[in-house]
This record gives sequence, C-alpha cells and structure tokens, in this order.
Amino acid sequence: MKKILLTSYSLGLGGIEKALINLLNEIDYKEYQVTLILEHKEGMFLDSVPKEVEILEYKISTSKFVPWRKLYNRLKLIHWKRKLKKQFDFSASFTTSSIPGALLALAASSNTALWVHANYYILYEKNVEKMTEFFDGIKAYQFQNVVFVSKENEREVKEHYTKFKHTLVCNNFINGKEIEEKANEPIEFKRKEIPLFVNIGRQEESQKRLSRIIEASKKLVDDGYEFQILFIGDGPDSKKYKEKVKEYQLEDVILFLGKKKNPYPYYAISDAVILSSEYEGFPVVFLESLIINRPILSTKVSDYESLEGKSGLFCERSTEGVYSMMKDYLDNGFITKYPFHYQSYNKAIKKRFLELVEEGK
Repeated sequence: MKKILLTSYSLGLGGIEKALINLLNEIDYKEYQVTLILEHKEGMFLDSVPKEVEILEYKISTSKFVPWRKLYNRLKLIHWKRKLKKQFDFSASFTTSSIPGALLALAASSNTALWVHANYYILYEKNVEKMTEFFDGIKAYQFQNVVFVSKENEREVKEHYTKFKHTLVCNNFINGKEIEEKANEPIEFKRKEIPLFVNIGRQEESQKRLSRIIEASKKLVDDGYEFQILFIGDGPDSKKYKEKVKEYQLEDVILFLGKKKNPYPYYAISDAVILSSEYEGFPVVFLESLIINRPILSTKVSDYESLEGKSGLFCERSTEGVYSMMKDYLDNGFITKYPFHYQSYNKAIKKRFLELVEEGK
C-alpha cells in the first residue's frame, strides 16, 4: 500500500478547502494510505474528511516574544522534517501559501508536488520581484511537479517565474452527485418574483472585489431594475460590504446570509451565479454552477474562454463591466447550451492525479 502525504492550512470555508475534500473523496483507500497535515485542525469541512485519513496538526507558535517564537518554530520544523523524512511515496503541499506545508511536503518524499490555485502574477499586481520572493519562500523550485488548476495561471506565472522544475495543469475534482443531492434540500428562504443572483465565497476585496457587484447594483437600481442578490459566505471585508450596502440603501436588494455548509439549494433557487473577482484559479463555483445548470455571470478570470457563450456571460474586471453584464442578463436572460458531465470530467482528473502519485510526472 502506497503512502500519500497532503498538507494544507485548515478546512474552513473556501474553494481550496472544498477542492481538497473532493480530492480526498476520490482516493481508493484500499490502494493508498493517506495522511493530512493541517496548520490548524479546524474548519467546517473537518468532519467531511474520509475516516480513513489520518489528520495531524502542525501549529506554529504565534508568541509576541520574537526570539522564543523563532526558536520554537525552528526546532519544531527540524523535528517534524526528521520524523517525516522520505516516509511517503508521494507528498504534496495543497495550499500554495502554506510555508510549513511546503517544507514538510518537501521533506516527506522525493516525489513531491505543489498545487497553485491562483494567478500569483496578477495577485502580486504584476510585480515579478514580489512574486519571485513568494515562490522562493516556499521553495517552489525544489518541487518535482508544480500543479496549476488552470491553463491561464500556468501560462502567466511560468512566463515570469522560470525556476519550476516541471509544471502541469490538473483541474480540481468536483463531487457532482453530492451537489445534485444537496441542491434539493429544503431551505427557509423564500424568493420574490424578481431575478435572483447568488454570490458564494470568501468576502475579501483584494481578490473577490464584491464592491463591483454592490456598485453595479446601485447603478441598476437607479436605472429602475428590480432584482436581489444573495451574498453567502464571510470574510475580513464582510463588515465593510454591509456598510456600503447600507450607505447605498440596498438592504432589500443585497442580502447577507453568512456561511452555509450547504450552499447548493441557493444555487437552485437562483436564476444565475455571479462573480466579480480580480483573479481566480478555475473557480469551484463555476463547476458547481455547471452541475446545477445555472448560468454563470463572471469577470474574465482563468480559463473563462471555455465557458463563454455556452455557460454564461463574462465581462472585463471592472465595476462598469459587471454593471453591463448584469444589465445584459436582466434585459435578455441567458440559456445554458451544453450539459456538463462531471463523471467524465472527474475521470480525466483522477487519471492525471494518479500519474503524479505513481510516476511523478
């Protein structure tokens, strides 16, 4: 039985965390023994981890006494690296930004992989020096393979960071059957007889740019349009968004529902799913929308070209772009054109993942 080690930050609400759970659910535990190391053993998806997976916590010190903190964390890292050294057949750091996760994965096997879930060139505002410092900090150049979840991310990041040994694209798994089943669960929310949009995810401005949706909504309401938007999730900028909605007197238009472990019934009752991000990997929300067969309204983030005109409307990454896109939908609607077969989608990803585990390429 081959041994796999995966590392991540935590299992809170988020696309990376959900993608990790979907990956774990695809593994055959008769063939593989899996250990998961988390910096924080917490989060709403913790109880979704398959029972066969051993979960370990690697919690660093956050003491304000800097000399003690540095010494403690250094000694802990040395101890764990020795304990894990070449004990696994395959090891991967699944949360790109986790420095401990990267260092432990590198120690645990000679067959290593680093997952990259975002376009770090855009994330660092096209500052190549800062992006290089980030990837050097997690020793990305030491990983046998670097796995991007979208073609656009791989293309742009590789163009400006040339130290990777080997890169490939492997989209995230999606649990289509679970989504279809959970989408039918009852909820208390009663929608009005007006268009309803839903946005699901972390409420954080530097990436998600929900201010674009709020400002576009203000313009549309001033134009005389009627609609509602459900914001599901939370994050560091939730308070700021709520204050902006209140300032614009949009409390009856944009509704904050908080975190939902099962967001899928909200997809099902909505007319379309809306995103306003500045950058993404290939968003899990896209896949969820395809399974529930809801049109996607989104800014032009990674690999949108494969969906444009077939599964939704896409716009420039600006408030004006979001406004025009929403107006287009409210005026003309959108009907999705092709069914999405998640079984075939997952089968191809599983083949690619097992090639990594077995062969390292």
